[in-house]
Amino acid sequence: MAYTVDYREPSIVGLETSPVAKALAGLRANEARYFMNKYNHEFTVIPASESSSTMAYVTKILKSERDIELSAKALETSRFQVDNIKWAYVFYEDGLVVNVLYTIDNVGKRAVGFKLSEGMAVPQELAEKFKFARQRSKLAGTIRGSFFVIKGEY
Repeated sequence: MAYTVDYREPSIVGLETSPVAKALAGLRANEARYFMNKYNHEFTVIPASESSSTMAYVTKILKSERDIELSAKALETSRFQVDNIKWAYVFYEDGLVVNVLYTIDNVGKRAVGFKLSEGMAVPQELAEKFKFARQRSKLAGTIRGSFFVIKGEY
């Protein structure tokens, strides 16, 4: 069942099993606010169990580009296109959010971003490969983030 994320009042709906559910809900709301403000797009998520194609897409890019296999359980996904950019998001139970930004006309950026919810440890799969910068958010507290550029075609 799809859920439209409310960025004004973050809710833990769909994220209840996460040990950092409140922070993860704030991070999800932060993403929803970004898409509403920048693109006037409502950010909608669905359970990961109902979105095998999005999970396969993100998993393939992580494995092909950087040999990353995440062990955390995926809770929700989102996949959409605004302007010439395809976006895919996966929200994990441990508090990690992975997003894929992929321009469809080869003009612009193609990258994978990682955001860590406040209160979570850096996943072992990412700890030695990435450095994380900090950013403050009213909705999500302190967000730590990193990214890498996608080189292949997906």
